[in-house]
Amino acid sequence: MEGLLSTLRLTDTGARTDEDIFTGPSQWMPRGRVFGGQVLAQSIIAASNTVPDDRPIHSMHGYFLRPGDVQHPITFSVDRIHDGRSFSTRRTQAFQHGLPILSLIASFQTRDAGFEHQIGMPHDLPDPDTLPSTADVLGHLDHDVARYWSSERAFDVRHIPSPVYLSVEGERMPHQVVWMKAFGRLPDDVRQHRAALAYASDYSILEPVLRAHGVAWATPGLKVASLDHAMWWHRDARVDEWLLFTMDSPSASGGRGLSLGRIYTRDGLLVASVAQEGMVRVPDPTALD
Repeated sequence: MEGLLSTLRLTDTGARTDEDIFTGPSQWMPRGRVFGGQVLAQSIIAASNTVPDDRPIHSMHGYFLRPGDVQHPITFSVDRIHDGRSFSTRRTQAFQHGLPILSLIASFQTRDAGFEHQIGMPHDLPDPDTLPSTADVLGHLDHDVARYWSSERAFDVRHIPSPVYLSVEGERMPHQVVWMKAFGRLPDDVRQHRAALAYASDYSILEPVLRAHGVAWATPGLKVASLDHAMWWHRDARVDEWLLFTMDSPSASGGRGLSLGRIYTRDGLLVASVAQEGMVRVPDPTALD
């Protein structure tokens, strides 16, 4: 968790006439590429730093343009596109080596009253404390990725019905559910919790695509990369308390898969919705059928 929080402590390098510039560190990853959720969270924090505290982020749409390098810091350029009476809009671009790796537009809103309704949370799900953690599943493996996923990630992720790290058990279906919670306590800062929720939403969002075809993360030759990410925050939630993330993949084609997700508090409050399309490639897709 300290690694995640350190990446969210951006350095303000000073505003230019047309943009605000921030820099932030990269978290180490075993394959040397920056985790997409990290650069999403940092871009959100950069944009949040340019709006009043009473306007939390309510939506973002971002495109991953290039893989990031964990050996180098990231520069964030924020364009103050619009400030209205209730809404503010910002565009954040993340750069390494002078090239953009992420382009994101985010909208912020004052807290207003209005209609209230939500789609309900699934019922009759196992309690998170009864499910195996990633450390329980992967902790015995002598592999750099397994070690990182089992003991160095910022969030505890527990799958229903079972994880797809090494194999896909049971029915092939484009649907899954996970419980997730940050390791350790976060400050009482709405901006950090919303950014950290975006960070965590990138962990498993494409797994329904893999589960539908019986493909585990350990499948030789599998290549997965996030292409774009959209997120809507509906209500406040703490990421250091258990959250339920339900995910479905309505379509996969052309080497791409789309997943849609909803995030609930433990007592059933819908706090966010997520959508992501990713590149998903295997050496011979016909061999999986």
